[in-house]
Amino acid sequence: MRELDEQEGDLRFAINLGNPVLATVLPDGSPGGITVELAKMLAAECQREARFITWPTAGQVVDVALKGEWDIAFLAIDPAREDRLCFTPPYVTIESSLIVKNGSTIQSVQERDREGVVINVGKGAAYALYLSRTLKHATLRQYATSQDAIRAFIAGEGDMAAGIRQPLESAVRDHPQFRILPDNFSQIRQAICVPRNAPQHYEWVCRCLSLWIADGTIAGMVSRHIGNR
Repeated sequence: MRELDEQEGDLRFAINLGNPVLATVLPDGSPGGITVELAKMLAAECQREARFITWPTAGQVVDVALKGEWDIAFLAIDPAREDRLCFTPPYVTIESSLIVKNGSTIQSVQERDREGVVINVGKGAAYALYLSRTLKHATLRQYATSQDAIRAFIAGEGDMAAGIRQPLESAVRDHPQFRILPDNFSQIRQAICVPRNAPQHYEWVCRCLSLWIADGTIAGMVSRHIGNR
């Protein structure tokens, strides 16, 4: 990727810690997960150092997208973000569902939109943006992060909590008085993105991603990080 070889300095990657399926904090305090592995591969391709800048939520990454605080990020594709971000094609699709109390009469995500129902969500999460566009009767209660929304529901706040399936499954395993609904209300397409006002890396990132999808690199990475959860 010679067009980037001559550039100097670190390549700054925004890592969204609000999605524990794709990014985590390792015991030494550094970020890990599929997005960090992707970032390291991109930095190696252009022979630059990867510098990781972490944010607790996707919304905060988007909020600073036009302020020059990062070069490349890993976020869910959403039309509400396209005025600030240029997205690559998706590299993985993640399912979103709901957890409810065992005694709830709700059996499907299709029953979520009821008058008086309160759904806990993480502020700025892609699934929360989707729900805000589609709900007509239920109310969204926003929390700082998706994990905060789940914890608040377990503590007795709200009628259900929305989120990515894997963290919801983990919560149910630890708290058997709750159950996860069997179906999904959305499929979240995860992509690599760059700020719309600084698109110089976009075509190069798209080429890298296309090659890694074609040769099975991405599929192997997703299987290691997500497939066995």
